[in-house]
Amino acid sequence: MPSTKKPRMKGVSIYRPFIFGSIAKPIDPSTRPSTINADHTHQWTLYVKPCTPHPDLSYFIRKISFKLHETYTNSLRTIEAPPFEVTETGWGEFEVQIKIHFVPESNEKPQVIWHHLKLHPYGPDAERQRERKEPVVSECYEEVVFNEPVEAFYDLLTTSGGGVGRGKGSKGSKQMSVGDKKGERVAELPFEGLYSQKEEGRELDRLGQAIKTVEVMVQEERRKLEEREKVLADLRSEEGVAVKAR
Repeated sequence: MPSTKKPRMKGVSIYRPFIFGSIAKPIDPSTRPSTINADHTHQWTLYVKPCTPHPDLSYFIRKISFKLHETYTNSLRTIEAPPFEVTETGWGEFEVQIKIHFVPESNEKPQVIWHHLKLHPYGPDAERQRERKEPVVSECYEEVVFNEPVEAFYDLLTTSGGGVGRGKGSKGSKQMSVGDKKGERVAELPFEGLYSQKEEGRELDRLGQAIKTVEVMVQEERRKLEEREKVLADLRSEEGVAVKAR
């Protein structure tokens, strides 16, 4: 049972980003190994990986357990070193429990996340993806947040992985850096890639454009409403009859 007496860094939170997901591809009948079950249609890989190649996740993650469907032999697969991944074959999709165990210095409980293993493409381009036999990638960006970490783990995180802390602060500050240099943010999203600062910027631009479009639509509807109200007012004036607005 973890000790509760270890001193903690009061008012400090540190986060570490990572990606979890799966990639699946159809098994080619012409190159199908004889060792694969005849009913299996796809080969897939489950994984937990860093957003960037360096540093890897092992400086704060001790092991990761993947709980597969019960029909698999040894359905609980535990990986104790990078790459944290499991490769198998199968024919069906299912929910996978992923349990992340942190290094002993953390004094933290394991974190559980869930992932739906996808074998088949979905969406408007699904049929073409099937024809091209493209791999099906399903992954998510995630952050694990360590609130008030113990001092030993705080030292490990800030010396091995750099990073950002979010602290309450005595004067109501919302953020504080815990990197080696003041204001250093070396564990942020990478600049380029699927989960990156550049993609985040593009998404913000798309949201900004969508907001402008909605504002124009609202103004147009307001103009139409004002015109209808004017027509109703004219009818009341000319006919002397009360007309209800719809």
